[in-house]
Amino acid sequence: MDSSGPSATARQKFECPACGADAHWNAAKQALVCPFCGTESPATLQTRGAETVIVEHDLAAALRDIPDAKRGWQTAKVAVKCQSCQAISVFDPSRVGQRCEFCGSSQLVPYEQVKDAFSPESLLPFAINESRARELVRAWYGRQWLAPNNLNKRALTDTVHGIYLPYWTFDAKVHARWTADSGRYYYETHNGKREQRVAWSPAAGELDHVFDDELVPASTGVSPHLLRKIEPFPTATLIPYDPGYLAGWTVERYQIDLVNAAEHSRASMEAKVRALCADAVPGDTQRNLQVASDYSDLRFKHILVPIWLLTYTYGHKSYQVVANGVTGNMAGDRPWSWIKITLLIIVALIVWYLWAQSN
Repeated sequence: MDSSGPSATARQKFECPACGADAHWNAAKQALVCPFCGTESPATLQTRGAETVIVEHDLAAALRDIPDAKRGWQTAKVAVKCQSCQAISVFDPSRVGQRCEFCGSSQLVPYEQVKDAFSPESLLPFAINESRARELVRAWYGRQWLAPNNLNKRALTDTVHGIYLPYWTFDAKVHARWTADSGRYYYETHNGKREQRVAWSPAAGELDHVFDDELVPASTGVSPHLLRKIEPFPTATLIPYDPGYLAGWTVERYQIDLVNAAEHSRASMEAKVRALCADAVPGDTQRNLQVASDYSDLRFKHILVPIWLLTYTYGHKSYQVVANGVTGNMAGDRPWSWIKITLLIIVALIVWYLWAQSN
């Protein structure tokens, strides 16, 4: 899998029929809308219907070779790389990027590709518009009561950005065989004390499991732990890729390639299979669990998902707040007020002391 940048050779524009300006995808109206005169574009975008088939690829075959026909964005795009956080942002040629939308740095340089990126073939359009995203961000700030009092003033809530992030999804069928020592508790009394004992016996079994759309983020611009908190993205509602949905929005070009994503997915699947096998062991406890897994029908797809991202600086550190652009799930990092935490500990100690005295 090549790790180079996106194509800027294909040409497909979505123009306003009234003034000729570039139309942008509008999450509130679910249509292409001119940002200047408000006219809706008559351009027809691909949607999801009863007969929609979302393309998935054979993983083994793809790891051997990705054909050039599966590369590019199908529309003109330019790319810049942030020298601070290393995120690669892709956007319309008419737009001039002044600051990185992931970390706020002004250290942006043109990103020259050697070969086009592997094309996404499905996506989730923005369903949460900017005004709703702002409401979600303000509500999130309001819940951070252990943060410094002036956090709302210091955080730049007017710089929320809508971004499409790259994800890989993986499917697999797994047949697992397991062996373990199964333990059952029993109790004996010695010297007047009741003591717990374990009776061990061998156990074995097997199980089948199907993984469907296991998500692996290919972003380096957004903290992975924040993305996990706003997942899942409703992949059952994916629509075929159409460049019109990206019009006016920034897209992060994937920086975790298919090989590394597949390895990450396999490790995650193995951990989940092991947990399923552990649950299948009878008895009260277990030891020496051994699992042998066979994988088949391994498939993958490259998708884009929408998020709203706010990056703000407090003190000398940058923080991110993220909202799922479809479901509205929120997650974020924030500074702590050690004064509030200290007071909370003191109050807790006083309550405990009073309770202890009364008992």
